[in-house]
Amino acid sequence: MPPAPPIAALREARLTLGSAPLFVGVDISLSRGRRMALVGRNGAGKSTLMRLLAGQIEADGGDVFRQPGATSFYLRQEPDFRGFATALEYVAAGLEDDLTYRADAELDEWEVPPGLPLATASGGQARRIALARAFALSPDLLLLDEPTNHLDVASIERLEKELLAFRGAALIVSHDRRFLETVSTDVAWLRQGVVRTLETGYRNFEEWAETVEVEEERALEKLNVQLKAEERWLARGVTARRKRNMGRVRKLQDMRAERRARKTALADAASSAQLAVESGAASGRLVAELKGVSKSFSTPEGDIVIASNLDLRIMRGDRLGLIGPNGAGKTTLLRLILGQMPPDQGTVRLAKTLEIAYLDQTRASLRADQTLWDTLAPLGGDQIMVRGHPRHVAAYAKDFMFDSRQLRQPVSALSGGERNRLTLALALARPSNLLVLDEPTNDLDIETLDLLEDMLTDYDGTLLLVSHDRAFVDNVATSILTPEGEGGWLETPGGYSDYLAQNGPSSTRTFRSRTPEPSRSPPISPPAAPAAPTRPGGKLTYKDARRLEELVRLMSERQAEIASIETEMADPALFGRNPARFAQLAARSGPARAELEAHELEWLELEEKREALAKT
Repeated sequence: MPPAPPIAALREARLTLGSAPLFVGVDISLSRGRRMALVGRNGAGKSTLMRLLAGQIEADGGDVFRQPGATSFYLRQEPDFRGFATALEYVAAGLEDDLTYRADAELDEWEVPPGLPLATASGGQARRIALARAFALSPDLLLLDEPTNHLDVASIERLEKELLAFRGAALIVSHDRRFLETVSTDVAWLRQGVVRTLETGYRNFEEWAETVEVEEERALEKLNVQLKAEERWLARGVTARRKRNMGRVRKLQDMRAERRARKTALADAASSAQLAVESGAASGRLVAELKGVSKSFSTPEGDIVIASNLDLRIMRGDRLGLIGPNGAGKTTLLRLILGQMPPDQGTVRLAKTLEIAYLDQTRASLRADQTLWDTLAPLGGDQIMVRGHPRHVAAYAKDFMFDSRQLRQPVSALSGGERNRLTLALALARPSNLLVLDEPTNDLDIETLDLLEDMLTDYDGTLLLVSHDRAFVDNVATSILTPEGEGGWLETPGGYSDYLAQNGPSSTRTFRSRTPEPSRSPPISPPAAPAAPTRPGGKLTYKDARRLEELVRLMSERQAEIASIETEMADPALFGRNPARFAQLAARSGPARAELEAHELEWLELEEKREALAKT
């Protein structure tokens, strides 16, 4: 079966920012049904390449192809709600009048009230609203830049299902490895200005990337051998006046230049953030103990119960991961554990020798108007104490992948990933025996995440971790703490996979939406019945039923279009009279038939689902 024609593609694309090329000779093809993960370091140009495909910037060279008539949606890292007042108004924008029901259906799917004022939306709500619009529009091409940021585990799993059912093409930038493993069919690796592609999805990326790097090292070794041979020949004497030898001289010079370039490229590839943390004085064997702790807050939406009669003991060396929906109270529970907030009832006991290093998810320790230098050395000078030893500011900043030119830039000029690395630099500079990381993985590239995992594995202190990154929690935590509703918390030994194995695959949904997500939005009236409403048996969901009706219309439209094309092309004089029209019809004929086939297949699946439900 021939490959599907691309919806969008880059051919030998190149782009230069300033004096240095960002990428050169990029080839990417996005076809219907393919979901390509775009990976690479922070600053490699992933978002820029995505903007190039979205048509927001122009390439300096090469070809950028977009299928005529194809629609696209670009989900940026920070959604732009300007010009819209409510969630429904934003999601319905761009939909035809007979399709506006999709906006309601998607908002319902993503658990966002249609009338929610966008000005009061939390980070998680804003992300879900943007995703609701993306899927309501049902574009041919989805461009998703860090779509899992601010999403809890249940929402990430919902996004995975939506993408697996999506029939268009998708290009996805994400640091969430488990998410990429689940949804991707291809990988594009942007590295050193060049894109390499893998057609088997992210699950095989690590092994493949290691093979690529080994091949590069072998190529460099081979070049070194050739260079040494040429240098020996040159040492025996070459006369510049002999023209027949000048070719070898130029070849040697070219090889030296290539060697320098290869060594620089390999050095750049190896210059990941140098993360390390030093344990302070050993804490007592008991780090923290909560006995009968209760904490709640009264809000216009009702009481939010964070903890109810909670008993928890944290011992030295524990690595406790807190996982739960946004608004469940994970950060508040951290503050209770650390003694930063008094409980309503119960007692909290802490070891007396605790030295705490804290990375908060708001990055509140950073001041936007300060330079990187002043942030790292607030008392002035060019030294910073790193785990009890003086380091030059520039040298320590280099450990976290900041070059000397950035040191005089304001924090406001940093990207999200750079801000996170700077916060890590501040947190890891001080000795600690209790390390508290609240959403440390946000905006970090995958290589830095691997290094952070290695550092935490070697850390012999105690770790408290809040994260929605399932792979990161799996690789770091020794036990999981999850909210069970009404202020109850469940501790499960092991990582996230162990939690699922012990509590069932639906466990992430059992603790979802147990407490209202903090918001300044008007209160939502609860249903009259105390029990959650259930869908009547034997019927499709509202969304599926409307989609079934829509498919009948779409199939009729495609059939009529195909019949019209065939009738017009049957005219033997058409090509001679209007070759451009003939070419236009011929180009549209294939895609129209492919769309009809896709609509028919989807209609058949929904019909089978409807019949199966009717029998239950």
